[in-house]
Amino acid sequence: MQTVFDAPVDPALVDRSLAGTTLGSVWLDMPRPEFPPPSGPVTADLVVVGGGYTGLWSALHAARRHPDRRIVLVEAHRIGWAASGRNGGFVDASLTHGYENGKSRWPDELDTLEALGLENLDGMAAEITELGLDTDWQRTGMLAVATEPHQVEWLEEASGAGQGELLDLRRIRDEVHSPTYLAGLYSDQTCALVNPAKLALELARACREAGVEVFERTTVHQIESGGAAVRLQTDGPLLTCRQVVLATNVFRSLLRRNRLYTVPVYDYVLATEPLSEAQLGRIGWRRRQGIGDSGNQFHYYRLTADNRIVWGGYDAVYHFGRQVKSAYEDRTESYRRLAAHFFITFPQLDDVRFSHRWAGAIDTNTRFCAHWGLAREGRVAYVNGFTGLGVGAARFAADVCLDLLDGEPTARTQLEMVRKKPVPFPPEPLASAGIQATRWSLDRADHAAGRRNMLLRILDAVGLGFDS
Repeated sequence: MQTVFDAPVDPALVDRSLAGTTLGSVWLDMPRPEFPPPSGPVTADLVVVGGGYTGLWSALHAARRHPDRRIVLVEAHRIGWAASGRNGGFVDASLTHGYENGKSRWPDELDTLEALGLENLDGMAAEITELGLDTDWQRTGMLAVATEPHQVEWLEEASGAGQGELLDLRRIRDEVHSPTYLAGLYSDQTCALVNPAKLALELARACREAGVEVFERTTVHQIESGGAAVRLQTDGPLLTCRQVVLATNVFRSLLRRNRLYTVPVYDYVLATEPLSEAQLGRIGWRRRQGIGDSGNQFHYYRLTADNRIVWGGYDAVYHFGRQVKSAYEDRTESYRRLAAHFFITFPQLDDVRFSHRWAGAIDTNTRFCAHWGLAREGRVAYVNGFTGLGVGAARFAADVCLDLLDGEPTARTQLEMVRKKPVPFPPEPLASAGIQATRWSLDRADHAAGRRNMLLRILDAVGLGFDS
């Protein structure tokens, strides 16, 4: 059985659309401030390792909680250069990678998790305004679209469960003009859009203004603990502190115990050149919502402030060995597939060209949302596993890390979601075999009206199933 995205597309059109692309995130294609590494040994109350969203929110909120303490943030490369500068800029309220994933894992506290997610999104909006952060924030909501008949039923069920407003064929195609759309589900409050790189850089500025010392190009190689201090061995000066937040996302954990909990899965993205008013007029999209289709292998897309379309998703590629390598980023077949799917979705934009192509590694765990923990006698807090939906959840995760280090129970730390960890992935070659079999099975489900095969049903039964 074929899907709408199996339709043929003229290869010459794909060639022309990709011919002038730059390899690199459109978001990071701008001047960025430098944060030089430390010139000598550093002693601090708290060191945050990682200059992405989780690390930046951790440092900023630690400074606001404890303005009398010395707080240091170190980043191995540049602020926001990895996932925080390469994502689509969707700030979703969900802390659980969607309602269904949360419902299947924590049904008894799902209402609390949903409320905390909205509270976190509202808090993020308020804090961005309070601090005057220039992030291109838009609370435009999220539009889930059905491109296959069985997906219409899914959206109808979600609407019946209070997940959003159902748009029928006429209304969805009036909203955004795509011949692939069969229905839509609009939620106006559960998602915002940002320029993700601006968010990271503006958070770094806010950290500096709050008294945080920020250092780039400072790689931490080892954690040593003993006595009252934690020592961080870097490629430069020694860092000594009382407490640490590890916000290293997809990269190899400094704690050996954590190295089987996540795997890096590569996501691929294209950005168009800015659309003209005439081109925009062909597609509608007047409310500028974020959009995602409803397959297991799904696309996400949105308009930028300068009217580009950022178009990503579908392929999610794991490479044997759990490594993160720049060589994995320029994957021709993924970019060609994305371009073809773009023109299937918007055939009226056949004169549009892409300006940027890029990829980023997503930290994926077996429950598809963040997990936390403490190490080294409660002096090191960590979080990993956002699985691609971390732009908003990273702020909540940072507060959980700080709560854990403070040592006093809070409503956040009492959550079962926070207290329990996912099942780790097996070592290679089992990890690769299992992941590739699951990817193949999800593709087959998309081509079989959503019907899940025996492998997916087994994974669902033991709590390891994925439902986008």
